[in-house]
Amino acid sequence: MPKINGNEIRPGNTLEHEGGLWAAVKVDHVKPGKGGAFAQVELKNLRDGRKLNERFRSADKVERVRLDQKDQQFLFEDGDMLTFMDSETYEQIALPSDILGDRRPFLQDGMVVQIEYYGEEALNVSLPQKVTCKVVETEPVVKGQTAANSFKPAVLDNGVRVMIPPFVGQDEDIIVNTETFEYAERA
Repeated sequence: MPKINGNEIRPGNTLEHEGGLWAAVKVDHVKPGKGGAFAQVELKNLRDGRKLNERFRSADKVERVRLDQKDQQFLFEDGDMLTFMDSETYEQIALPSDILGDRRPFLQDGMVVQIEYYGEEALNVSLPQKVTCKVVETEPVVKGQTAANSFKPAVLDNGVRVMIPPFVGQDEDIIVNTETFEYAERA
């Protein structure tokens, strides 16, 4: 595995650190007035979800890990396990539903997701960035309420609450960003 300098760490990189696999979530490059520059890195453990803040000087060497990414189709949920199928080999894999965390409601039947593997171990599931959902409950439009940035609460067909523009009504399809849980556009 390639070693990189501490100042080359970028958000999204996967690192082997202290015997575990960690994803760099946030990286701040700090250059204090006295002393050497360093990178303040927020790491998330890919196996158990723990968070860690670590400082890496530019002279520090860390192992950068490459994960294999495979597109797989979601088949069904059985209890707290999600079953996915590789569309090329038709192999199926069952993963715990908490691997998606709070993005779980956006997983839809037949959706193609990207699963990251380290060897044979599945570590992460990435949903598409934008998903189409139906608004099942929202307030009616009030005439004259056309302020530039006024949003109203809405409940989607998957139970998630989002803020939507006043012109979107009930039973309309909208596109939601799965990373920020925000309205993106009309479908």
